[in-house]
Amino acid sequence: MNISRRALCGVALLAAVNPLGIHALASPSAPKIRVGVLKFGTVNWELDTIKHNKFDAANGIEVEVVYFAGEDATNVAMLAGDLDVIVSDWLWVSRQRSEGEDLTLAPYSTAVGAIMVKNVSPIRGIPDLVGKKIGVAGGSLDKSWLLIQGLARRDHGIDLGKEGDVVFGAPPLLSEKALSGELDAVLNFWHFCARLEANGFRRLIGADDAAKALGASGPVSALGYVFREKWADENPDAAMSFVKASAQAKKLLDESDAEWRRLAPVVRAEGGELEVLRDRYREGIPKRPLAEEERDAAKLYEILAELGGEKLVGEARQMAPGTFWAALKT
Repeated sequence: MNISRRALCGVALLAAVNPLGIHALASPSAPKIRVGVLKFGTVNWELDTIKHNKFDAANGIEVEVVYFAGEDATNVAMLAGDLDVIVSDWLWVSRQRSEGEDLTLAPYSTAVGAIMVKNVSPIRGIPDLVGKKIGVAGGSLDKSWLLIQGLARRDHGIDLGKEGDVVFGAPPLLSEKALSGELDAVLNFWHFCARLEANGFRRLIGADDAAKALGASGPVSALGYVFREKWADENPDAAMSFVKASAQAKKLLDESDAEWRRLAPVVRAEGGELEVLRDRYREGIPKRPLAEEERDAAKLYEILAELGGEKLVGEARQMAPGTFWAALKT
């Protein structure tokens, strides 16, 4: 199916002014795009918004959501050719490109983790973390942890990995231990941080703060929609239509509190938690030109390569060209 971009825009506009007519607008032979995601991951919020509001049909495609139990499983399925799109970070995409895969990504979210402490905690800065029990989600090579360690070393001469009592664990478990007071501080993924924020915690320092301090000029997408360049080249209209459907969903989630109330059962949050998650999600919507994000990601890549070494990035010391989908720069 070959649809021009002008036609796609026209379909999207008609859908916007006549949402009840979307079914009629969608072609029964619309290209299907298989998107692999974690069963309870935050990406489901956007995909649910796309499907519920039929933004995929309005753009001439059909999004099929395929659920997986873990990130490794989605990565394997992507590399095996069983999926068209997954969500991952640019470090993984760059490493795969350096090793011969033709993966590329379109920015999904700039939301990143942060070190959280209780509102009443005496911890006010990085130096106060020395000797404290710190929970870290994502493992020793988590990029948020590496960036914050890099900043601690540069600005304070502190090796948090050695001078803090660091424990690694699953995000839900670490949040529970932080709430119970078993941890002095916790570095968790953004949505767990938001839930903690709604329950008496505050941000000490975010990975985004560390990234800017280390040279980024603005927010950099931590995650992106990942697909094969060959697939995008062979299906340019479908690939761009998926990006447009994503943008429409983000716009709705950015502007509509009612949509968030509808999503509450999917988000599994109510009241204050839902509001904080909504606000932090909105802050993470990418708004910068792709070229700017790409330049900053390349700077951060070199820093992370130094901090994480070959275990993190493989043999490549610079971000692979084409990690960010070039079509979005035109």
